Amino acid sequence: MVAALLALAAVRAVADHSPDAPAVVGAAVLLLAVYAVGPTLPPVRTSTAVAVLWLAAVMAVWAVLLALTPLGVWLAFPLFFVQLHLLPLRWALPAVLVTTLVAIGGFGWHTRTLTVGTVVGPALGAAVAVAVVLGYQALYRESEQRRRLIEELTAARSDLAAAEHAAGVLAERERLAREIHDTLAQGLSSIQLLLRAAERAMERRPDSATALGHVRQARQAAVDNLAEARRFVRALSPPDLEAGTLPAALERLCATTARSSGLAVHCQVSGAPVELPTPHEVALLRIAQSALANTVQHAHAGRAELTLSYMDTEVALDVVDDGTGFAPDAVPSPGSGAAEGTGFGLAAMRARARALRGTLAVESAPGEGTAVAVTLPYAQPAAASAPDTPETPGTPPEQATA
Repeated sequence: MVAALLALAAVRAVADHSPDAPAVVGAAVLLLAVYAVGPTLPPVRTSTAVAVLWLAAVMAVWAVLLALTPLGVWLAFPLFFVQLHLLPLRWALPAVLVTTLVAIGGFGWHTRTLTVGTVVGPALGAAVAVAVVLGYQALYRESEQRRRLIEELTAARSDLAAAEHAAGVLAERERLAREIHDTLAQGLSSIQLLLRAAERAMERRPDSATALGHVRQARQAAVDNLAEARRFVRALSPPDLEAGTLPAALERLCATTARSSGLAVHCQVSGAPVELPTPHEVALLRIAQSALANTVQHAHAGRAELTLSYMDTEVALDVVDDGTGFAPDAVPSPGSGAAEGTGFGLAAMRARARALRGTLAVESAPGEGTAVAVTLPYAQPAAASAPDTPETPGTPPEQATA
């Protein structure tokens, strides 16, 4: 714009055969040279003092050009933007005002009159330049604020992702701890009890069939635990659930517990069995395993009752024994410094129920047996509510297995 306006002023002076044409051309060339030097000097952009000196030189040459030709007044408009760009606002506004007054005065001096147009033209140009620059600065500040906000959000998202990853790692560790406690640890405990019983039987009678039976049961328990260990690697559902339904798996659990421990364990199913989500079946089976393992190891009971109840929107599992009982409030939490393995079974059962938005209650007192009750909500399948859907053949509503 500056080069075009200077060329226009020089050509117009030559075309009009103005006596000042050589001076106008020389002033235009000098102003263009001084103006072009500015962008090549880095201090002009970084130092206010250098910018002031350079602008003073530009303004001085421009004033000479304005004194020679009235067309120099059009250079005021680009100079407004340069002043507002390089100078602080408190200095730029006075510089724009001075440039406006010089433009009005120079043009009025050439026309020998001061009209409304002579005043309004440069003043309006100055107002437009100030409004544009201030609007640009406001947009720039808003853009910077958005950029900083985006950076903060990105950092917060990274922190949240890291926190979620850490929480996922902790949750996975807790899940594996529950799985190992309810499967491998309980199975190894059963193997230990069976081998100890076999050892005592062999001490009394080396060729005892009882000892052989205990060894075979221990071997079967080892096979089952090996299957569980492989399941951890494959991340599949429990082997007992792979081969059948949850009621059948609970019946096998009760039968296995009864054979290995001598405890009279009865399994009962109440209500019409429905297909539950896999997490619900896994949780109920694991809670039943843990509750029966606690009964065998700690309760000194003679009988245990396991009841699985299907309701409209909930499924409940109750494990009741006639053992010595205990005080639930006195059970230490895991990691509280109590004996190794103490307290984790109940905590794991509660965690499983809580993960599925269910509840687990333990009722017991010394000498009064123990009752463990877990209730899990589930969404009723749409097919179950259809009036014309035939009843699926399967396990009868109630059955008992010793």
